[in-house]
Amino acid sequence: MSDRIVSITHGEYEIMNLIQDTIELSGLKDVMCDDKVSSDRFDKAAKNVAVLIDNMMSRRMHKLPKGHSDYKEREE
Repeated sequence: MSDRIVSITHGEYEIMNLIQDTIELSGLKDVMCDDKVSSDRFDKAAKNVAVLIDNMMSRRMHKLPKGHSDYKEREE
């Protein structure tokens, strides 16, 4: 399989995958949190964003190139 982008959707998927795998939030958490309550809020917010990204990625899997390791046929 080539790594060449074949569609906008394919590009979106790969960008979200990279964001999910490489973004480190500990520095932001250090700046935004100074107690247990703010830390819990931050953790919940980070989890919510991770779920959003997962959902966005799963909605694009059927549009990936058929040779892509994450490709899945559309479920009806």
